Amino acid sequence: MKLESIRLKNFRAFRDAEMRDIPRFCVLVGANGTGKSTLFSVFGFLKDALTENVHVALTRMGGSRGLAEVRSRNTTGPIEIEIKFRESASSPLVTYTLAVNDEDGVPFVEHEVLKYRRGSSGKPWHFLDFSRGEGDAVTNEPDKVTDEVQLDRERQTLKSPDTLAVKGLAQFKKFPAAMALGELISNWHISDFHIQRARPEQEAGYAEHLSREGENLALVTEFLYKRHRPIFDRVIEKLKQRVPGITKVDAKTTEEGRVLLRFQDGAFTDPFLARHVSDGTIKMFAYLVLLHDPKPHPLICVEEPENQLYPKLLAELAEEFRDYARRGGQVFVSTHSPDFLNATQLEEVFWLVKRDGYTAIQRAAGDAQVAAYMNEGDQMGYLWKQGFFEGADPQ
Repeated sequence: MKLESIRLKNFRAFRDAEMRDIPRFCVLVGANGTGKSTLFSVFGFLKDALTENVHVALTRMGGSRGLAEVRSRNTTGPIEIEIKFRESASSPLVTYTLAVNDEDGVPFVEHEVLKYRRGSSGKPWHFLDFSRGEGDAVTNEPDKVTDEVQLDRERQTLKSPDTLAVKGLAQFKKFPAAMALGELISNWHISDFHIQRARPEQEAGYAEHLSREGENLALVTEFLYKRHRPIFDRVIEKLKQRVPGITKVDAKTTEEGRVLLRFQDGAFTDPFLARHVSDGTIKMFAYLVLLHDPKPHPLICVEEPENQLYPKLLAELAEEFRDYARRGGQVFVSTHSPDFLNATQLEEVFWLVKRDGYTAIQRAAGDAQVAAYMNEGDQMGYLWKQGFFEGADPQ
């Protein structure tokens, strides 16, 4: 599954911005305040809106002010999010559009559309079209329909105007586009790993996937070791390549019911507990665990992975992200590190820049000067430091 484009209107710093032809490994750079974290928050907003409703999603983003806090300054009208994706390289391009507004402070879905083109030409077919809790949904099997007029559309009313219509259709295999959208949104992962959250001992428990901040790293390590040993061994081999000296990692459950994450250095007999291991070792291990999840996330967002990592590890981490993308996933990374940028390729990088108070998204490959320097063998991080990313000052 691959996200092809994102368009945002009236969404915080993005009054009207679009990213097209998004690569599987996508790196975002920009000065502070340009909206890198905001762009990632779009994914969290859609996930909350799908699993809960838009009221909950707005409250988590904007607090008690809700939509007023999320809507771009000095603008009116709904916030709009449009994403385009493909389930596979041979699948049709699916477009999902969501517009959210409010009335007397109460949010509602102003417009929600799911559409895609079945053939190589003609207008896309609308399989879902809702507004304020009411709309039409296709109820017959789309794969057996050859003409749009054969689609059976049924008028439906949702239990609340702040509920997404796609939430219901995504439960049924007979609606492949809706189900694929639901899988994409509910399973994408935003990582904001905090080393100090991963260091303490954990109460015994169970966790299959690394959490956003990584506090369950010991539990996930235990899960991989016991349930997916080949994957665990592969993670350790990767860690040994990236961090010389590390020979073993395990999670031990004490008699008191606590899980200890332990790292073995080949130069010493006894293992070190996580609280005594370097920041870089823990962070690299956590990212390897995330990138080798037995049930991979279709899309991963990682904020500033360079924090607490040695500069020499950043090129290797970038290659790990790229390898995840080669295996079929998609990775978004925001960074302030020239060292990390030096490990990127021209088509992988976008930069964010403020224009007239709002953020625009610029593709590095679309800048003739940057492209020329890169084609001559220069590196992205050096170009950024030298000021060639107009409006994206690294200072």
